[in-house]
Amino acid sequence: MKKRAGALGVVMVGMLTGCTPRIEVAAPKEPITINMNVKIEHEIHIKVDKDIETLLKSRSDLF
Repeated sequence: MKKRAGALGVVMVGMLTGCTPRIEVAAPKEPITINMNVKIEHEIHIKVDKDIETLLKSRSDLF
């Protein structure tokens, strides 16, 4: 009876090792492309003193 239990144990261990899950990591065959449509908008608000504002209006050739 002991021989039979031992043989059964060996068979069970053999079956369990044959059914272990396998994880495979492989690089894709084609390159990965990422399409991003991004729209960036910005506004710049500048506060100036009245003296500088007057100067800029009178001397428009500065810029």
